[in-house]
Amino acid sequence: MASSRTFTLLCGLLAATLVGATLSPPAVLLLGPEIIREKLTQKLRDHDAIRILQELPLLSAIREEPAGGIPILGSLVNSALNHIIWLKITSANILELQVQPSADDQELIINIPLDLVAGFNTPLVKSIVEIHMETEAQATIRVETSKKGLTLSSCSNSGRSLRISLLKKLSFMANPLANSVMKLLVPALPKLVKSQLCPVIEAAFEDMREDLLRLVKAPISMSSDHLEFDLLSSAIKDSIIQLNLGAKLLDSQGKVTKRFSESAASLTIPALDSAPFSLTVRQDVVNAAVAALLPPEELMVMLDYVLPELALQLKSNIKVISEKAAAQLSSTQIVKILTQEAPELLLDQGSAKVAQMIVLEVFATNEVRRPFFTLGIEANSEAQFYTKGDRLMLNLNEISSDRIHLMNSDIDLFNPEILKDIATDLLAAILLPNENAKLRSGIPLSMMKALGFTEATSFLTKDAFVVTPVSS
Repeated sequence: MASSRTFTLLCGLLAATLVGATLSPPAVLLLGPEIIREKLTQKLRDHDAIRILQELPLLSAIREEPAGGIPILGSLVNSALNHIIWLKITSANILELQVQPSADDQELIINIPLDLVAGFNTPLVKSIVEIHMETEAQATIRVETSKKGLTLSSCSNSGRSLRISLLKKLSFMANPLANSVMKLLVPALPKLVKSQLCPVIEAAFEDMREDLLRLVKAPISMSSDHLEFDLLSSAIKDSIIQLNLGAKLLDSQGKVTKRFSESAASLTIPALDSAPFSLTVRQDVVNAAVAALLPPEELMVMLDYVLPELALQLKSNIKVISEKAAAQLSSTQIVKILTQEAPELLLDQGSAKVAQMIVLEVFATNEVRRPFFTLGIEANSEAQFYTKGDRLMLNLNEISSDRIHLMNSDIDLFNPEILKDIATDLLAAILLPNENAKLRSGIPLSMMKALGFTEATSFLTKDAFVVTPVSS
């Protein structure tokens, strides 16, 4: 009865610990203000926002504006407007967007500065009267919890940001007319921007959001397998958008072989600093990717023909164990290397190792079925990550036999440490070049190119792999 209560208590404590633990996503994509600014600017171009501004119906808008609610003033204004033949935007520009956090850091404020020149024609002045107008639209991005993504919660134009001035001085007779037009534009222009431009901004944002989702979900090729991310949740911190990603590994048939979700595994997310964006991938995901690139395999080498010097060294080592066995080695002797399990990637701050369990067997000739002996070797190599353009590269440097075990022997029992040096040399000469050949093509970083960068750089933390672009 007491043991039952103890078990229940332990289960309760474990559950409480897990509930209180901060779960980390398999990967995190940080998007800085530069990315948001450039992507939204491009989408505004795609939606022809400049043309929309150039076609703002200024004349009809100011004719609809009441003149302060005073009938006499209204009639005077209407009389003045009768002298205007046409009024339209002659020049429109969208200046550099500004991205900044809201007061509570839970939203992003996008300011879209507009630089406009309007002209109107009147019989009172021989030349076109030009009016310079500066204003800005303001859009707010926030996290939509139910959709796990981002949404444009509002778009507006405040009259407080509006500045209107004449580009040239006018005659005494034309000045009152120009002043009347400018006064009417003060309330009319913000309404036009909200009604005509805001729908374009909203459509541009939706396109940007869809592009980011497609970018996140684009499969990353790793030999015959693929790694895919999907959106788990979003967050806004300062002026940075954080996309928390799930991950899954798929085989060549598109079948999911491994799925990664939020877990208690640690994940160090470095600050973005001045980088436009960064992708941080948790250690277990990187480990699965390396395992996909280096699946278990079997290598057989006729040592005397391929590596004659190592054949002589092996024979010399076996002679120490058994002269009879050494004498049986022929010119067709076979060394077989098997990697029965996927390698394990071990990360540390700034460095990484790949640990492998390897089986090594030596056959006297290419015709015998039983090996002289079977060794189990716990080996590790230095894993060097680097980038080449927009591809992630991995190279294994050196290899060491940390532990060596005699699994079985058809000759005398012996201390396997006798063969440790030659076993390491065989792995370095046979296994390592074969694995590096598989890694040579690298992993394409399609996200880098999709975000407009041609080169990447990377670094390791104690529990994650981080890739950022190289700014041109």
